[in-house]
Amino acid sequence: MNDSIGAGASRPPGMADRATLERGWRKATWRLIPFIFVCYLFNYLDRVNVGFAKLEMLDALKLSETVYGLGAGIFFIGYVTSGVPSNLILHKLGARRWIAIMMILWGALSAAMMLVTSPLSFYGLRFLTGVAEAGFFPGMVFYFTNWFPAQKRGQVMALFMSAIPVSGLVGGPLSGWMLSHFQNGQGGLAGWQWLFLLQGLPTVVLGVAVFFYLSDGLRQASWLTPDEKAAMQAALDRDEQGRAAGSHAVHSFGAVLRNGHVWLLGLVYFSIQMGVYAINFWLPSIIKALGVQSATTVGWLSALPYLFAGVFIIAVGRSADARGERRWHLAVPMLMALVGLLLAAHFSTNIVIVMVGLTLATMGALTGLPMFWPLPAAFLGSAAAAGGLALINSLGQVAGFVSPFLVGWIKDATGSTDTALYILSSVLLVGALLVLRVPARLVDR
Repeated sequence: MNDSIGAGASRPPGMADRATLERGWRKATWRLIPFIFVCYLFNYLDRVNVGFAKLEMLDALKLSETVYGLGAGIFFIGYVTSGVPSNLILHKLGARRWIAIMMILWGALSAAMMLVTSPLSFYGLRFLTGVAEAGFFPGMVFYFTNWFPAQKRGQVMALFMSAIPVSGLVGGPLSGWMLSHFQNGQGGLAGWQWLFLLQGLPTVVLGVAVFFYLSDGLRQASWLTPDEKAAMQAALDRDEQGRAAGSHAVHSFGAVLRNGHVWLLGLVYFSIQMGVYAINFWLPSIIKALGVQSATTVGWLSALPYLFAGVFIIAVGRSADARGERRWHLAVPMLMALVGLLLAAHFSTNIVIVMVGLTLATMGALTGLPMFWPLPAAFLGSAAAAGGLALINSLGQVAGFVSPFLVGWIKDATGSTDTALYILSSVLLVGALLVLRVPARLVDR
C-alpha cells in the first residue's frame, strides 16, 4: 500500500486519479464478477435443465412434445408479468436482500420440479419459478450501473453473461451424467428427478451467501478505499451527466413507456431470445434426433457449441469496448446465428454440418445477449434504469414462451424441427435489421 501511495504522489494529479480509478474498477471486477457469474450460472442451469430432463421426463410422465413446449414456455409468463415490479422492489429494498430472497425461492422451486406428476403440476411449478427468477437478470444489469460507467459495461456484461455458455459447457455433460448415473432409480428417484434436486439446492446455498457477500453499492463497499470510492463515483457521475446532456436521455419510467427506442430494443431483444431459447430447450433433442442415443454422449456434444460461444463472447465484448461501437457488434453475431440455424435446418441429417450450424447459432445468439445490454443502458438515466431495463427484459422474455412452444408444436405437427429453425432464422434477420435502425449517436461511446 505504501508503494502505491508513493507512486501515486510522484505522478501528475490526473494520472494518479486515473490509476486510483483503474484500481477500483479492477477490485470491483474481481470482487463482484466471479461470484455473480456463479450465481448466474446456476440461474441458467435452473432455467434450462428441463431441456435435459425432457429426455426421460416425457416418457415417464406420458407428456407430448406440445405439453413440454408449453411447460417450458409458461415459465416466461410468470417471468414477464413479474419482471418490472421485481426490479422496482430491488431498487427500493437493495440488491443484496432482494437477490438473496429471489435465489432462495427459485432454487427451492427448481428442486421441487422433482415432484411433478402431471401436466398441471408441471405448468404450475414452471410458472412460479418464473415469478421467482424474474428480477434477477435485469436486477444484475441495473446493479452493474451502480459500479461501472457505460464504457466499461460491454466487457463486464460479457464476463457476467459468459455464465450462459459455461452453464451449457458444464451443464450438458453434468446433466447427461446425472441421467445415466441415476437411471436405476437410486433412492426411489428417477434420473430426471435427481437432476432437478441436485441442480436446484446449490442455488439456495448461494442465495444465503449473497446476503453476506454482496454490497449494495459503492458506499457500502468496505473493501474499497475512500479514494477508490471517490474516483469511481466521479466516473459514474460523469457518465450520468453525459446521458443527461444527450437529447435522447430518458430519466423517468413514464418517459420509458413513451420512448420509441425502448420498444424497438424490446423487439430486438425478443428476436435474440427466440434463437437463444430454441437452442437452450431443444439442443439436446436435436442432437438425439441425429441418432445419438446415449444421454452422456448427448451431454458432451451439447457442450461443444457452448465452449466456442464462451470464447467468442469475451472476444466480442473486448472489441466493442475498445472501439466504442455497439450496433454492429450486436448485428453481426445475430446474423451469424441466422446462418447457423439455416445450416442446421437445411442439412438436418448430416451430423457434422448440423453440429457446425448449431455451434455458429449458439456463438451468435449467446453473444447477442451481452452485446445488447449496453445499448439501452447508454441512454437510460439512473432514475429510469431499473424500470426501463426490466421492461425491455420482459418484452424479450416473451420469446421464452413463444419459442419453445412454437418448436414443440411444429415438432408434433411435422415430426421435425426444421421448419421451426427456418422461422427462427427469419426472426433473427428482422432483429438484426432493427438494431441498425438505432441511431449510433444514441448508443456508441
